[in-house]
Amino acid sequence: MPGVIASLPATAELIVADNASTDGSLELLKEKFSSIRLIEFEVNHGFAGGYNEAFKLIDAEYFVLLNSDVETKPGWVEPLEAFMDAHSDYAACQPKLKWYGHDNMFEYAGASGGFLDKNAYPFCRGRIFSTLEEDKGQYDDVADVLWATGACLFIRKSDYDAIGRLDEKFFAHMEEIDLCWRLWNAGRKIAVVPQSQVWHVGGGSLPRSSARKTYLNFRNNLLLIYKNYPVSQLKKVLRRRFFLDLTAFGMFILQGHFADAMAVLKARKHFGKMKKEFTISSSENFPEVMYNGNILSDYHLKSKKLFSKL
Repeated sequence: MPGVIASLPATAELIVADNASTDGSLELLKEKFSSIRLIEFEVNHGFAGGYNEAFKLIDAEYFVLLNSDVETKPGWVEPLEAFMDAHSDYAACQPKLKWYGHDNMFEYAGASGGFLDKNAYPFCRGRIFSTLEEDKGQYDDVADVLWATGACLFIRKSDYDAIGRLDEKFFAHMEEIDLCWRLWNAGRKIAVVPQSQVWHVGGGSLPRSSARKTYLNFRNNLLLIYKNYPVSQLKKVLRRRFFLDLTAFGMFILQGHFADAMAVLKARKHFGKMKKEFTISSSENFPEVMYNGNILSDYHLKSKKLFSKL
């Protein structure tokens, strides 16, 4: 928290929204950082709902969704703001996301900008599945990306409101990807601006090995497809994903990760019930930055474990 406060320009305001935390962090903030504006919720609205409720109470041209486990240094805000000021056709952007405490490695949750393959599996410039790259300046160019990380998402308030905000039914995980895909489908753009960089601890809400996280990732990924995929190809991708998810279930069983295996089945069951609550996309085309390949076969069969090899 002190690092974030010290890194902000005079034009920015730090606001902390507390999602009914019980770990004593709210009391600590009140004691140590009494000048910070606090928004307190009596219930946990989840990642999506918490931001939505907080932003209803804030008036600003830009918002930054910033996780509590992100470390910043002076100069991280200005490149993002300058890019957005100069490019009115962009709705959002992200900085380069690096792994706190791990030398110069990219961080899992966003690295240097996010993409999806034709089966809607997410990956990043600098991270494919569990393979993290060292930042050697290879992804320092400003680039269009399909999604910007929710760990540090710089977005126009007007676009955030116009697109319908974060989908609270996701609760947590992939809701920022859904938001960004909807923005692309609405004719807006997303970018990574690596001249800004921040450091993410990662795993602050749920550890990567959590069965709960497995459930949310599989369920929300299916919802992501159902809401945004070109309607003419929706049935085909859902058929492919049925067999791919079945394969994932089998792999978890073989590895002895039985809770994760059951989480996959639970995710598919709940997706079948939840999809009735959503309207499928009217888009007939993929965003121009969609990766038309199969990241699973590229990674596991062709040994393309670096983004630069795709």
